[in-house]
Amino acid sequence: MRRLEISDVDVIKMSIQQEILRSEEARYDHRLHGVLLVCAGMSCYEVADLFCHSPRTIQFWVKRFEERGFSGLWDEERSGRPSALDKRTLQKLGEDLRRSPRDLGYDYNLWDGKLLSHHLAQKYKAHLGVRQCQRLFHELGFRLRKPRGVIANSDPEQQKAYKKSSPPGSLRG
Repeated sequence: MRRLEISDVDVIKMSIQQEILRSEEARYDHRLHGVLLVCAGMSCYEVADLFCHSPRTIQFWVKRFEERGFSGLWDEERSGRPSALDKRTLQKLGEDLRRSPRDLGYDYNLWDGKLLSHHLAQKYKAHLGVRQCQRLFHELGFRLRKPRGVIANSDPEQQKAYKKSSPPGSLRG
């Protein structure tokens, strides 16, 4: 039989490795194949070279498999990074968000990520980025509202007369 050749081997190899990392089931199958190759007589160094991992990683898979069986090859729960805010601070922050920013001394009508980031740094000495503050709104059960734009040099009477439900181009009066 003729030997098969794959074009762009490096690109294909990298794509397959990314696909394995993308799915928990694929990572499990990948580890299972690694242990199977060790069972077939390959050394951890050979499997590591074939799988583009370190030999220590392959040894770790084999050890987990020997200790816990198939369940040892599944990903374990990860705790993740600890929160920068404790539960009490989150509760106080929720109370702050229920108030108007003006009540807390800010020159804004609505909360946004940038203002929340500033507020956290000033009041709670916690430094979170704007995007993380936007996530906090959702975590605390709030939604971000954006102020409606005001057209410069427009007639205030016509602005009052215009309703959100009006058809485009019409004025109610």
